[in-house]
Amino acid sequence: MDDAASAPPVRRSARVRAPELAGKGGWLNTGGAAYTLAGLRGKCVVIDFWTFCCVNCLHVVDELRELEERHRDTLVVIGVHSPKFPHEAEHAAVADAVERYAVTHPVLDDPELTTWTQYAVRAWPTLVIVDPEGYVVATYSGEGHVPEIERLVTELEAEHAAKGTLRRGDLPYAPPEPEPTVLRFPGKVLRLPSGTFLVTDTTRHQVVELAEDGETVLRRFGSGERGLVDGPPARARFQEPQGLALLPDGAVVVADTVNHALRRLDPESGEVTTLAGTGSPWRPGNPTEGPAREVRLSSPWDVVRWRGKVWIAMAGIHQLWSYDPAAGTVAREAGTGGEQLVDGPAREALFAQPSGLAVTAEGLWVADSESSALRLLDADGEVRTAVGAGLFAFGYRDGPADGALLQHPLGVTALPDGSLAVCDTYNQALRRYDPATGEVTTLAGDLREPSGAVVVGEDVVVVESARHRLTRLRLPAEVVRPHADAERSVTGIAVGPVHLDVVFTPPPGQKLDTRDGPATRLLVSASPPALLRGGEGAGSDLSRALETDPVGQGVLHVVATAAACDADPEVLHPACHVHRREWRLPVRPDAGGADRLVLELSGADGPGRASGQAPYPSL
Repeated sequence: MDDAASAPPVRRSARVRAPELAGKGGWLNTGGAAYTLAGLRGKCVVIDFWTFCCVNCLHVVDELRELEERHRDTLVVIGVHSPKFPHEAEHAAVADAVERYAVTHPVLDDPELTTWTQYAVRAWPTLVIVDPEGYVVATYSGEGHVPEIERLVTELEAEHAAKGTLRRGDLPYAPPEPEPTVLRFPGKVLRLPSGTFLVTDTTRHQVVELAEDGETVLRRFGSGERGLVDGPPARARFQEPQGLALLPDGAVVVADTVNHALRRLDPESGEVTTLAGTGSPWRPGNPTEGPAREVRLSSPWDVVRWRGKVWIAMAGIHQLWSYDPAAGTVAREAGTGGEQLVDGPAREALFAQPSGLAVTAEGLWVADSESSALRLLDADGEVRTAVGAGLFAFGYRDGPADGALLQHPLGVTALPDGSLAVCDTYNQALRRYDPATGEVTTLAGDLREPSGAVVVGEDVVVVESARHRLTRLRLPAEVVRPHADAERSVTGIAVGPVHLDVVFTPPPGQKLDTRDGPATRLLVSASPPALLRGGEGAGSDLSRALETDPVGQGVLHVVATAAACDADPEVLHPACHVHRREWRLPVRPDAGGADRLVLELSGADGPGRASGQAPYPSL
């Protein structure tokens, strides 16, 4: 760097012998060779502890490119892949990631975190600097440290050249032979009004138009080389583009992720221009609003039109931003920049690498990948979580949303019935969340890293990123037609105390069966769970005092059960029945809402909402 000679020496840690490198998954990019630190004596070594789910780790991979090139005969970067999610412990997935993100240095696959533990690493990403004699001299956590690392490498080069302990020469790079596929790790998909598809061909740094069959290439936009260059299709350059959104004038906004920019693509002429971003990543202290071409962005991963603006999933800084086409400005809309799962007012909420966006009547839905969550920014400016519980709460579980689990979802798509299709990327599945019922189900499995989807008639077209293709799936009939609950009007209820009464009158000739304890049971829950501050859970009383919070629209889920037997005292063994009914009530707490809800559990339960009467043995 230009000021390296005048800058003070970089502060180093006490020299400690660097532990040897070990990982059960073996090595990538080495042609089968296994490297050791002992074999790298004489080189400056940067050990990059990373995992491919982590956008900050991907930032570091990009930051290191120029450093590697400028010091290629004295410096070796070793990536140690240290997984967070179970999917990331699969060797084939690591190999895919190395190709997907164009990692050009040796990578040690360490699925059991052996080397991670030896180096006492605690965060992704972490960079450890080892000098030519094999001693650790510095450790850095997070991104943005490459300028200081370069100063340190320059000092080490001079110091060890003088001592005679510096060894020059390139390290061989042996990438695997790429497969001849039409797309290579595609990211997101958009259907154009003409019926054709636009797909971001992420690893090839292009946007591709496919015919209606989803396979035949019609046009490619971008030269295929990394860069931020405007112009006609053959000259323009992207860098790992992802999300796509259609503007009213027919142009398409492209989330040009690694260029930290929004681009405009004219599908008619193929001309590409830059709408927002400077090409450099946002850093703490940079502005979060202003003229779009003057404000830095950070790994925009998806884009969608909502409320007259283009909303941006700003994965790199865990926020939602907007781009105003009329004013030519950008602004932070939601998220503090901290990485966590915290609901609340938009600007106070916390996200964790938002990577997918979709719009329904309820608001803006967000696939929040690192928290394995589905979030909603509603029309009132409140963020609430529909599915997900935190940064390390992940897995594969269908059922009620408050107990369902996802694993690093990268995409979300609105379905015709008002429910959402979630690209559950690391579970290799397409999941469905129904806001009307609060249930999570699986639409399809055996999809390799699905990352985006679009509805086409009665089908959904899914981007199978790790299979390098689009896959068309038939939607279930109940998803294609409008949902009964979605058509029902939303009930306004009071904010705070709300009294719930379930009325049960035994059918003629029956009476409540209290011989073995309470004859009734009431179960109350809500989606999202934050809808209820109090009153949820099970009890024997059919009346319940609820306490609501103003979280926007939600669903109150009520299940009532009553046991009744024949009332004739002359009958020795009376016939007994369980009466059960289930309600899923779309509600919205507001100041003028009703403070009492009355539901009827009759002996003749209504069709479609009740389980009917089930005989049970009398003791």
